[in-house]
Amino acid sequence: MRQTLIAATLLASVALPLRAQDTNYPLTLRNCGVDVSFDAAPKSAVTIGQSATEILYSLGLAPKVLGTSVWFNPVLPEFAEVNEGIERLADNDPSFESVVAKKPGLVAVQYEWHVGESGSVGTRELFHDIGIPTYIMPADCDTKDNSTGGDGTRTGAFETASVYKGIRELAQIFDVQAEGEALAGDLQATEQTAIARAEGLDLPDDLSAVFWFSSPDLESDPYVAGQLGAPGYMMAKLGIENVITSDEEWPTVGWESIARANPDLIVIAYMDRRRFPADDIDRKLEFLRSDPVASQMTAVREGRIVQMDAHAMSATMRTIYGLEALSEALSTMSFE
Repeated sequence: MRQTLIAATLLASVALPLRAQDTNYPLTLRNCGVDVSFDAAPKSAVTIGQSATEILYSLGLAPKVLGTSVWFNPVLPEFAEVNEGIERLADNDPSFESVVAKKPGLVAVQYEWHVGESGSVGTRELFHDIGIPTYIMPADCDTKDNSTGGDGTRTGAFETASVYKGIRELAQIFDVQAEGEALAGDLQATEQTAIARAEGLDLPDDLSAVFWFSSPDLESDPYVAGQLGAPGYMMAKLGIENVITSDEEWPTVGWESIARANPDLIVIAYMDRRRFPADDIDRKLEFLRSDPVASQMTAVREGRIVQMDAHAMSATMRTIYGLEALSEALSTMSFE
């Protein structure tokens, strides 16, 4: 599914610098409102968040990763073998002590609520006070206010530029800029191909959708995607209207309100996590087909339900693969 057109790949590669520059240390970066400094490339890392893990793996830095945590889905297939040899500190939140015990040269973090002002794992100050620098993926703090609690509120629309920024800055920290440019170029080619595919389809001008991540329980209002997060980006790029207009990352909205909006398609998350009953995609499908309100929506009656990797619905490099998957799904659907 993640194949890119040869022509698009070539175009992307032409745009890359002929030679990536070596990092000049000491290096200081402004990261999510905090200055982080490095006298040399870190010799090791611990990751808190699947996105940070997979980016480090993609940069060829798996040998430096001492431990991982916070997983939604299986690791990308190409990293299955290497991931087996790296300790998983926790499926969800690791303890501060378990991270520190690894004595990492860097803690790379996906979500600011894990390592931030009131981080569930620990604050950045706690880590920095004992000499462990932290780096939070910019996709979770650029154009986003995480002080509002929960999953935060977007102050501006998510763009993949923040993903590429994170890739390039991690590559700079570890002095592997060539690998960073190659990864960014491949992702940009995938993004362009997905958008071009959708532009070539005869889609309705008023095509609409809702993204359902999960629910506290199946009788409760679901967590659905607000208009400014990663799913909002996918919909905007593919010419789809989001029936949810909230700026919250994952607001709860009642099925009666969603049914009144009657989206043309429903995108549902699949994941290994089982924090809530609705994390199970089979439970989601059963609900949509049996609930007296949800089952009457056009998308359900017409079978226009797209299953998507939950991690792609977060602001990560997998969002680009989610864009590709949604573009491909649209090419198989009829909206007459």
